[in-house]
Amino acid sequence: MNKRFKFFQSIDFKMALVFVLMLLITLEIVGGVFVTQLEKRNVQTFENQLQLPTYVNNSLTTQLAKNDTQKADTMIRSLLSDVDNSGDDQVQVVDSKGIIRGTNQVNNQSIVGQKSVDSGIKDAIHNNKTVTKTIQPDNNKYFIKITPLLRSQNGDVVGAVYIKASLNPVYTTINNITVIYLAAAAIAVLLGILMSIVISRAITRPIDEMKKQTLQIARGDYSGQVQVYGRDELGQLAMAVNNLSVKVEESQESTESERRRLDSVLSNMTDGVLATDRRGNIIIANYEAAKFLDTTEDRIIGHSIMDVLEIQDDYTLRQLLEQPEEISLDYTHEGRDLILHAHFTSIQRESGFISGLVCVLRDVTEQQKIDRDRKQFVSNVSHELRTPLTSVHSYIEALQDGAWQDKEIAPRFLKVAQDETDRMIRMINDLLTLSRMDSGTQKINKEMINLNELFNYILNQFDMIIKNGNKTEKGIDTNKHYQIVRKFTTQTLWVEIDADRFTQVIDNIMNNAMKYSPDGGKITCSLYETHNQVILSISDQGLGIPKNAIDHIFDRFYRVDKARARAQGGTGLGLAISREVIESQGGRIWVKSEDGKGSTFFIALPYEPMEEDLWDEN
Repeated sequence: MNKRFKFFQSIDFKMALVFVLMLLITLEIVGGVFVTQLEKRNVQTFENQLQLPTYVNNSLTTQLAKNDTQKADTMIRSLLSDVDNSGDDQVQVVDSKGIIRGTNQVNNQSIVGQKSVDSGIKDAIHNNKTVTKTIQPDNNKYFIKITPLLRSQNGDVVGAVYIKASLNPVYTTINNITVIYLAAAAIAVLLGILMSIVISRAITRPIDEMKKQTLQIARGDYSGQVQVYGRDELGQLAMAVNNLSVKVEESQESTESERRRLDSVLSNMTDGVLATDRRGNIIIANYEAAKFLDTTEDRIIGHSIMDVLEIQDDYTLRQLLEQPEEISLDYTHEGRDLILHAHFTSIQRESGFISGLVCVLRDVTEQQKIDRDRKQFVSNVSHELRTPLTSVHSYIEALQDGAWQDKEIAPRFLKVAQDETDRMIRMINDLLTLSRMDSGTQKINKEMINLNELFNYILNQFDMIIKNGNKTEKGIDTNKHYQIVRKFTTQTLWVEIDADRFTQVIDNIMNNAMKYSPDGGKITCSLYETHNQVILSISDQGLGIPKNAIDHIFDRFYRVDKARARAQGGTGLGLAISREVIESQGGRIWVKSEDGKGSTFFIALPYEPMEEDLWDEN
């Protein structure tokens, strides 16, 4: 903006203008009253002084009363000649008939003897009163005073004295005084302007400093202080602004600290948080919320929460504001399982006005999965126990009905009942083992083991089973011919593990390999070290695992071929236990398989090479 216009809009100019206008109005009123009163007083004084001396009036009255007009006119002329006629004053003596009997104007003696045409003279003579009036025939003001002349004996009017005097000297004096007053007023106005500028500057300087300080505060800079010039209202206001600056700085620091704390809380929350204004537009979103929604915070700020959560078809914003509730959101799609629990809460002021909405998003995918697994687990346990119990119950009923007396049927029925009972015991033992592992109460006894020897020892036991040709307790038909091939590294591998639990894992995997390998099949067992890990693998030439089942092969009660597995005495918990055991040892287990071409189970255990002399005796 132009500085010139800034000055005319400033409070300095406005205060000076108001002060000058007030001074002008005051001077105008005072001057008007003064000049009017001066004019009135001067004119009145002039009027009072405009009269003939008393002795002249008495002499003129005497002469007008005489019958000898010629002699009287001569005396009247003589009397008027003695009157001071240095100015422009005109004096005429008129008798009771209105005839001019004399005048003081030497050059105007021709009017003597003529009848006066002035209406004032007739009014003064006939009404016996003094007539005064002001005329302005040629831009010059004249005052006329007509005084009747009375006889002293009876008070009869014998004539009148007509006096006409110019008022120019009076008004000249008034005009001179007016000019002097205007000059003094102009000087007073100039001094008033200077004083108003000084006063306004004295007032506006601290105001301007306070304005600059408030602008500085608005920009977030609280370092400045307003100078205090006194203890008056402006000084108190300046001190208040300084105090306000300190309070605002403290409040800003507190607010900023709270904001950082809130940002820290929101950033580290495992739940997603969305906050909206009263129109439902998102104003706050933390990282977790954006992560759940597969976007970024910046992309959802300013957008409607109904559109972001994709719930506009099921709910309205009014419903969520007036009746907040908890809803479930399923964002499961290909390659991503996500179920969110959304809890809505309205933001209310003390007056009850609803100013927005807060939505807390909690990932309940795992919880839902656990619930499903728990239900599935209960269903599987119930089913797995019901099947052998049903068989045992059926055979016992048959024995009770008399089959126990049949020497051929009774032993077979008892054998089936015993097998099913053993199967239930194995399953319950496996469930107890898993339960202890889940709760962390399973005891683990780690010790340094020569893995080459332990693995070879376990495989030797399976060689004996194959050689004896008997069916194992887990349903392995050893009438089939198997071949166990060992591919071990020549390096001695010392690993810290629980030998009993590790033996249980190898036993489970080898049992599965022998169950599903064909007659004449080959089972290859490998052991080698790489990248600070010991890798152990067991490969078979069996049916293999379908691709869609590989991700579930370590789930509890999962069977690729349920009918065949159950017939072979499996509980569906062996591989689940194996995974839990290996992971508790700090390792991992996985499988590679191709349907119809066999499977390979891998076990990786942490390994730190040992120097041989550390184990030598001194």
